[in-house]
Amino acid sequence: MPDAVREGVTRFEARHTAEPLCPRRFGAAATALAGWRSVMTDLGLVGQDPARYDGAGYGNVSIRVGPFPGRRGARPFLVSGTQTGGRPCVALDDFALVERYVIAENRVVSRGPIRPSSESMTHGAIYDLGGHVRCVLHAHCPALWRRRRALMLPTTAERIDYGTPAMAREIERLARQTPLLDRPLLAMGGHEDGVIAFGRDPDEAGRVLIGALARARALIFTEDGRVC
Repeated sequence: MPDAVREGVTRFEARHTAEPLCPRRFGAAATALAGWRSVMTDLGLVGQDPARYDGAGYGNVSIRVGPFPGRRGARPFLVSGTQTGGRPCVALDDFALVERYVIAENRVVSRGPIRPSSESMTHGAIYDLGGHVRCVLHAHCPALWRRRRALMLPTTAERIDYGTPAMAREIERLARQTPLLDRPLLAMGGHEDGVIAFGRDPDEAGRVLIGALARARALIFTEDGRVC
């Protein structure tokens, strides 16, 4: 039976079937994604810290799986399971397969050994931007988020909560009104430290994220007077 999932202020109707995911079908995709998630963990972009966000796990990642390109609202993807941010290493059992997402009805249909991240609706909205989008990395990065204006990052409105249909519509707006599709990185104005990078595969999305972090740190050095 459907049930309501709540993390913070987020609610969506989850139709989740608990079952193992096939390693032969999904193992390679999960491994590629886990590699970049490990890098993000080392950099503090994914994790769990009692001093941050009331101790909740933060950050999540996803990767498209076939069929390609898929219809809007039915572009299947593996996504981090809910509240797995604190796990230093992940495997296929730490991911859920989101099969469908109905933004207008705030509904996610998934299966796997764990329930999907509360950000699944947001990931789905990004995949709906185009069939070429195959990976989404959601990080929590104070250095980037606090310098989003200086870096001219497309930014969602502060009133918009993460993981909601409103956030999905806001991402569609950014795609229409900003260079988001050419520079695939955005800041979440109402979600402290939240940034999202995406790309054609985990390597491309990872390069976008790490490159932006390097630019943010260069700004920090400038602010401190250590770089002219």
